[in-house]
Amino acid sequence: MESSIRTMTDVRALLKRFGTIIYTGDELGDLDLMEEELAELHRWGIIETAEYIAACMVIRRRRMELDN
Repeated sequence: MESSIRTMTDVRALLKRFGTIIYTGDELGDLDLMEEELAELHRWGIIETAEYIAACMVIRRRRMELDN
């Protein structure tokens, strides 16, 4: 199954589906918290592996953009 998660907006929408809204004002910190929340959702079997991997890739891509 191909995931439709391609942007940070998609990642935020995925988390929001499960009642999670992350905004601390520190974007790098937000990315860390999002990764942790996604890992928990995946570990609990709430989101599929494809969604988890796609969301993590989007987050890592954003982290690389911020590092440049």
